[in-house]
Amino acid sequence: MAVEGQGSDLVKVVALLGAGVVAVPLFKRLGLGSVLGYLAAGLVIGPFGLGWFSDPQAILHVAELGVVMFLFIIGLEMQPTRLWSLRGEIFGLGLSQVLACGVLLTGAAVLFAGLSPAVAFVAAMGFVMTSTATVMLLLDERGETSTPRGQRIVSVLLLEDLAIVPLLAMVAFLAPPSEGVGQSRWLAIGTGVAAIVGLVLAGRWLLNPLFRTLAAAKAREVMTAAALLVVLGAALLMEIGGLSMAMGAFLAGVLLSESTFRHQLEADIEPFRGILLGLFFLSVGMSLDLTVFTSDWRMVIGGTLLFMAIKAAGIYGIGRLYRASHGDALHRTALMAQGGEFAFVLYAAGAAAGVFDSRLSAIFTAIVILSMALTPLVVMSLRWLLPREDQSMDGVDHARGLTGRVLLIGFGRFGQVASQAWLARGIEVAIIDTDTEMIRTAGEFGFKIYYGDGTRLDVLRASGAGKAQVIAVCIDNRESAMKIVQLVRHEFPHVKLLVRAFDREHAIRLIEADVDYQIRETFESASRFGEAALLALGVPAAEAEAVAADVRRRDIERLDQQVTGGINAGTDLLHSNRLKPTPLTEPRHPGEALSPETAAVTRAGD
Repeated sequence: MAVEGQGSDLVKVVALLGAGVVAVPLFKRLGLGSVLGYLAAGLVIGPFGLGWFSDPQAILHVAELGVVMFLFIIGLEMQPTRLWSLRGEIFGLGLSQVLACGVLLTGAAVLFAGLSPAVAFVAAMGFVMTSTATVMLLLDERGETSTPRGQRIVSVLLLEDLAIVPLLAMVAFLAPPSEGVGQSRWLAIGTGVAAIVGLVLAGRWLLNPLFRTLAAAKAREVMTAAALLVVLGAALLMEIGGLSMAMGAFLAGVLLSESTFRHQLEADIEPFRGILLGLFFLSVGMSLDLTVFTSDWRMVIGGTLLFMAIKAAGIYGIGRLYRASHGDALHRTALMAQGGEFAFVLYAAGAAAGVFDSRLSAIFTAIVILSMALTPLVVMSLRWLLPREDQSMDGVDHARGLTGRVLLIGFGRFGQVASQAWLARGIEVAIIDTDTEMIRTAGEFGFKIYYGDGTRLDVLRASGAGKAQVIAVCIDNRESAMKIVQLVRHEFPHVKLLVRAFDREHAIRLIEADVDYQIRETFESASRFGEAALLALGVPAAEAEAVAADVRRRDIERLDQQVTGGINAGTDLLHSNRLKPTPLTEPRHPGEALSPETAAVTRAGD
């Protein structure tokens, strides 16, 4: 029996949440990503799976708000000046990609599927509209949203959002003629322009005063409600104007991007965005009509592969035309060679206008959904398809025949600071690193760094490891550091070995490997930071120094215990905020006293 028959909306909510909670961690553990997990879960609980839901379109309509909120948060990161700087990518790269892919896909639909030009155009342009939700979530998971290549992809997505307006107008033009159509087209255009102008004016003159007034009331829940009101109100205004709701939310975000309330708004919207975006992918999975697969599976599968391949060729070609590297063009192609949620709107409009029948609309929709499901797999394949980019060796010398009392491996932030003490004493230091860009940059500041991988024995020999008195390993990769330690201990046992530890567990491994000295990369700075905070709180300098010394002593003792007793040993030496510790300051009221341990530390400092 369907869940709807249970007469409880709560059961529906539990089913939706349960499907996502089970499927997404499983798919992420398999390396398939959260998008595919949501789509699969939606297919299982939808009308063509277990049949718990019979009207996925109703859920999809609500879940689209997840995409809307996602675009609002992206807009908050896009200050107008930053958006203006991307105008070339938006109206140059974006428009070129949409036009090129539209022409190629329309031609393919006419030649290979035998569709009429009008039907082929609507089908093709629906597939040109990339899934903003899928791409943005994949970029977010990979931490690429704010990177240059990510920003170029966002620019293209913005142009596609803008393109939905003229495309809907063109569907109306392609519809069979009827009375009043011309008037309604001009009315739709005027309404859309009025909606954009109204939103810009409201954002410029009303939103900041509104949030200042609400902030003065100091009611957090009202601020959250106001944030939702702005997002949903902007989306509603754009929908009334016949435009994309996501574009309205994005514009609202841009208008608030320079507001002092930007971070508060982002924090308020984030929980709703995540849940509704997951619900969106669940409903898309539910919408996949398996009866279409059984009756027209050749057209669905063939159409999906054909459209994805042709769109991929168009994206890659335009990327290279705009001087993108092979890797960047391939990365953009893998993410964007799919249809998107705007195709559902365009196909529904086409069917309503009589451009094609409901059967073709269902087939086109299935093609788009299948392409969205395949995209995470295509992105995963990048690790094999994308060649490793070779570093430019211009101006970089390989390590050969180096000499120096100290061999420094790794000249990042840690190594740069550490080397200053040796160089101040006039000690000869040989330095190697594998980051060619850093090597060239360091050369501009008067340093001579050689290219060399310290995990290779031949490089260590060429770098003078056999003649050095000290080898300082300052790289930030713990496994590579351990490999260097093993090589040095085996091949150059006479050399003093000093190693930068990544964390406490790494430090224990280094001690067990019998290095001469190790230090955790953040320990000393964190200790000094804590001591400075005590001074800022008014603790006398002598007492703050005593506390810092006690913390260091406890840390050394705990580390010794962990070497023999495991990582969980010595926890009693930690100061916890669960129990009030014995004060390490002079008593300020009668009856207070220093602990015996603190008194001993204080006397030792005297």
